This record gives sequence, C-alpha cells and structure tokens, in this order.
Amino acid sequence: MSRLAQTDGLTDVQQEILATVRDFVDKEILPVATELEHRDEYPAQIVEGLKELGVFGLMIPEEYGGLGESLLTYALCVEEIARGWMSVSGIINTHFIVAYMLKQHGTQEQQEYFLPKMALGEIRGAFSMSEPGLGSDVSAIATKGVRDGDDYLLTGQKMWLTNGGTSTVVAVLCRTDEPDAQGEKPAPHKSMTTFLVEKEPGFGEVRPGLTIPGKIEKMGYKGVDTTELILDGLRIPADRVLGGTTGRGFYQMMDGVEVGRVNVAARGCGVARRAFELGVAYAQQRHTFGKPIAQHQAIQFKLAEMATKVEAAHAMMVNAARKKDSGRRNDLEAGMAKYLASEYCKEVVEDAFRIHGGYGFSKEYEIERLYREAPMLLIGEGTAEIQKMIIGRRLLEEYRING
Repeated sequence: MSRLAQTDGLTDVQQEILATVRDFVDKEILPVATELEHRDEYPAQIVEGLKELGVFGLMIPEEYGGLGESLLTYALCVEEIARGWMSVSGIINTHFIVAYMLKQHGTQEQQEYFLPKMALGEIRGAFSMSEPGLGSDVSAIATKGVRDGDDYLLTGQKMWLTNGGTSTVVAVLCRTDEPDAQGEKPAPHKSMTTFLVEKEPGFGEVRPGLTIPGKIEKMGYKGVDTTELILDGLRIPADRVLGGTTGRGFYQMMDGVEVGRVNVAARGCGVARRAFELGVAYAQQRHTFGKPIAQHQAIQFKLAEMATKVEAAHAMMVNAARKKDSGRRNDLEAGMAKYLASEYCKEVVEDAFRIHGGYGFSKEYEIERLYREAPMLLIGEGTAEIQKMIIGRRLLEEYRING
C-alpha cells in the first residue's frame, strides 16, 4: 500500500471495502486500461465486476439493497478506481449523483421504484444540466417542460451527458415557468424542475421524442460515452417530476453537484497518485550520467513537490466528504477540494510526464494516457474559474464585516 494518501479513522468495514476495490483495480483495471482507452472501448467487463462488488449501490440505503455507506467511503473508492482508469470512475459518478438525488429528494414511490434496481446496477443513471450555449450559467437553461394534462412535454437540447448512451434513467433539468401561488412568474432559479427520464440504452431515437445522436469524440476520458440529448416533445408523466413538485430542480441539482465535486476531487487525487507512482518508479529505472535519474537533485525536487501535492489534495478531499457526511453545508470545502485536486493533478501528471522524457510522449507508456485525461478534471462539474467564484462568495459570507 502507498505511504501517500492514507486516511485515519476508518472503520474495519471501510478498510475492507477499500482493500477489495484496490485489489480489483490492480488485477482487473490497470492491466487493460491503456489498451481499452486507446480503442475508446466501453469497459463492459470491468463494469460487470463493479456491479458484483456492489459499488453501484455503495451509498444507497440498505433497505433498498445498497450498502448504505458514507460519502467518504464512496470518495475513497472513487480515488482508487480513478488511479486505475479515470473513465471508469466517470461511469459510476453520474449514476451515484442520480441515486443520491433520489435518496435526498425523491418521493417514496420514486425511491422504491428506482433505488433497488440502481443498487444492483440494473438501472444506470445519468444527469443533464448543460446545454450547447450556456456553459456554467445554469440560470440560462432553455430546455422547457410544458404541462399537458397529466404529463409534461419536454423540448430542448442538452450537452455533455456522461453515460448518455448506456444509462437507462436520466435526471434532466428543464425550465417549467409555472406561476406561484400568487400567479406570479417565479425567479429563474425557482422555475426549474428535474425530470426522471427513463429510456433504453443505445444511440439514435431511443424512445419517441428522445434522441441520443452518438458519442462525442474527445481528447481523453475515453471509454465512457459522452453525448448530446435531444428532446422533441418528449412526453413524461407528472409522477416522474423528482420529488413530485415543480420548481425545486435547481436546488436538487446543486445538491447533487456538490457531492459530485467531491467525486471529481477524488478522481484528481487518484490520477495524481498514479502519476506519482509512475514517475517515482521510472526515475529509479532510467539512468543518465552513470546513475538513476532519481539520484539527481532536480528529479528529487520534482518528486518531493509531486508527493506533497498528492497528500494535500487527498486531505482536502477527505475533509470535504466528512463535512457533508456530518450533515453540514460543504459547498466551500467541496469547491476548494475540487479546485485544488484538479489543479494539482494536472501539475503532478505533467511532472511525471517530464520525468519520463521522450518516452512520456509514446503511447506505449501509461503516462501518455494520464496526460490526456487530467485536463477533463479542470472543467468537469464546473470549471476552475467557477470554483473560485463559489469559494470567493462563500468566504465573503463567512467573513462579512459590519458597517
């Protein structure tokens, strides 16, 4: 086990879960990850293995067939999985966010219907906020949900949908603009509703009014399917409004994104740790001027900086997860952890790449894959700039002066 990124205070059960996941990563993911990534191939066998381990139900309550574990346990598992191949953690993340939103905000009927099958991985979740023209400006969402009798008709276009093809339920944020009790049009953040859209896996028109055009080609983050989602008068029954009440979608999604940011921080920690492992190993094998490059002070300085960043990012991620588990607000800590872990991940990966020299540019070496994967963390679940805006606003709330 690595000396770095250890977590004190874990229960015996948590340690057993982590050891099981770590062993699975070493035996089932690392040996095949680079080959699958280069082919942009969906890791079906790995996903089946994770289903058997119960990872898809890690935070789903025991009464619904899950393990009922904490956000911390989940984040530490994500860190291990991302160390093996970041795309696999992405396959789990959107599923986890939808399950979390159902657990926190769903009606009893929605929880009883979805959660047991999600715990087994039989129903696979995805969630969708982004649209082609709005980026991080959630208030500008244009996709509409219009009441039509006992149903809603959804029309619009969504973008950057992770697991868009393989998922079977998608939490979709739409604008409903239904008047409040006084007949007034609500504020933008109170006019949004989350719909639970069930569909068949695959591409093309997967149900009347719903089209998944195909996979978006990406620089990295391969294997996992990233898609658009086109809604054209898609009919959704009113009982598939998350929580049963319109106008709560913005708060529900932000709650999901908050835990999603802890997940992205954990991914950054895992990728950075793997990059350090590759760098420190290669530095002891590669010789220049008659000795391993690890004995050159310049390389030792790099290794020291890389290890410190791995350790710092892990500590912040753990703190953010534990705060959420305690029931306290953690948007500040989650934003800080996501920002720091993604930035440090990029830097640690680049230093490992530099240590490899020309071989780092070769597809035969694993660091080449990590070098293409790390940038996604800078923009996933909100860009670094958005994180800094969130952090700054929260700091001003906490440190507001009077007068």
